[in-house]
Amino acid sequence: MSWKNQTSVKEFWLLGFQNVHNFKIPLFIFFLAIYISILIGNLLIIALVIVSKNLQSPMYFFLANLSWSDVIITTIVIPFMLSVLLKSKASITFSGCITQLYLFGSFAITECFLLTVMSYDRYLAICNPLRYLSIMDLKLQVHLVTWSWVLAFFLTIITVSQMWQLKFCGPNVIDHFLCDPVPVLELSCSDTTVIQILKLYVGLPVTAFPLGFIIVTYTFILMTIMKISTSSGRQKAFSTCSSHLTVVCAYYGTLISLYVIPSNGLSVELTKVQSLLYTVLTPLLNPLIYSLRNKEIRTAIQKSINEWK
Repeated sequence: MSWKNQTSVKEFWLLGFQNVHNFKIPLFIFFLAIYISILIGNLLIIALVIVSKNLQSPMYFFLANLSWSDVIITTIVIPFMLSVLLKSKASITFSGCITQLYLFGSFAITECFLLTVMSYDRYLAICNPLRYLSIMDLKLQVHLVTWSWVLAFFLTIITVSQMWQLKFCGPNVIDHFLCDPVPVLELSCSDTTVIQILKLYVGLPVTAFPLGFIIVTYTFILMTIMKISTSSGRQKAFSTCSSHLTVVCAYYGTLISLYVIPSNGLSVELTKVQSLLYTVLTPLLNPLIYSLRNKEIRTAIQKSINEWK
């Protein structure tokens, strides 16, 4: 397979958000504040997991990897989005566009796999507590995380490698703030049938199968919790997985609204808002959800604050 680009278009122009000229600076400050909050929140969780002895468990090891993914995926999107917002439009090279598309897709799939791994961890902890530590040992943790990252990057390259072969004859304007697959493929003057088929055969399993697995594991978790005789016991058991369940609902809710629900008839601006929810809101919510709903995280934060005083 030849990886040489055969297109006459050397760059794309991203339009970002139109008709917001009077609000460019407030929006820039708003999204910059969100980006900084995402970095602080997720890097704080990573640091706490590394230094806090109370967080040395499989659940927090997986959470730290999820936070790393959130940091990277927002760094891929938001800084360039801010540039597009200030300039009203910005150019990106063909190779830069495909690279952004590849990295964004890879980390999005990684998050799907990591959330699946975390649901399996919660299943073992609640449904098989006596064997939990012997099954979920360090070796298995590393294998699960490694395969989540490696498999995501491998599956994404199957589709993206085909996009390098496409011809783009013009126009080269993308009415979006990032290189999303749909508008990029619409600009190609090549036959994109093969890529559309690959997207279906790769995209559906990496979203539907993990979601299905999560639903099954939480079905067993809920059945196990309902068998606990005391209400305090049930509440304690459910509290160990409530944060993860909330993150799953937020992540897959935005993912399904963006890529599963038909976009026919939706305005371009509404599609951009959906993309914002997926790329900005979810990474922002993850550290908030875990810090607000998880007692061990709150305790680690409070302990760190007391040590710094």
